[in-house]
Amino acid sequence: MNFLTHLHLADISRTHLAANLAGNYITAPIANAPVPLRQGLWLNQEINQLCTTHELTQELMALFPPQLTSIAADLMYVSFDHYLAYYWEEYHHLPLPEFSQKAYEELAQFSAQTDEYHPQPLLSLIADMRREDWLNGYATPKGIQQALAQRAKNHPQSALFKGADKILAKMQIETETAFRTFYPQLMAYTRIWSRKTPSNYLPNELAE
Repeated sequence: MNFLTHLHLADISRTHLAANLAGNYITAPIANAPVPLRQGLWLNQEINQLCTTHELTQELMALFPPQLTSIAADLMYVSFDHYLAYYWEEYHHLPLPEFSQKAYEELAQFSAQTDEYHPQPLLSLIADMRREDWLNGYATPKGIQQALAQRAKNHPQSALFKGADKILAKMQIETETAFRTFYPQLMAYTRIWSRKTPSNYLPNELAE
């Protein structure tokens, strides 16, 4: 998923916000990670797996033009972050600006060290995220363009992202319907996973 979604799911499941993002950038074993990060890293994997295999998301990705098949997941994730930001008050008790500030502060604390579980590419991205206020921007057309440009940067087929914002605009009904149907399920799964995390991935106070 994209950044706002992972942060939101981490918060509602009371797991480590930064770890839920870091899972997309870490290849080292979760079992060797600092204990406070393990549950969030594991949860990241579970969320990503469901998002790529669920019937609703597979159906949505199949609706994108054939020439965009290789970036269909990216487009779906950007659209989901957009709708989460747009309808934010339906999914979280804090206003989005207040939640964003909280997230930025926790991510800044995470960025205080660099190692294989605090990878530099993610730390650089976190700095950009806060400076340009990505989380609040997702609700706007400009924020969508910014998110697509960010994904295109390191994608081997970056040229495919040109004009992708127009594709998402044309597919508004399909993407919004999928989000509104799938996301409540994803929230429920995330809360369940947080209670069924393998004991060796739990913070010490929960593992006892």
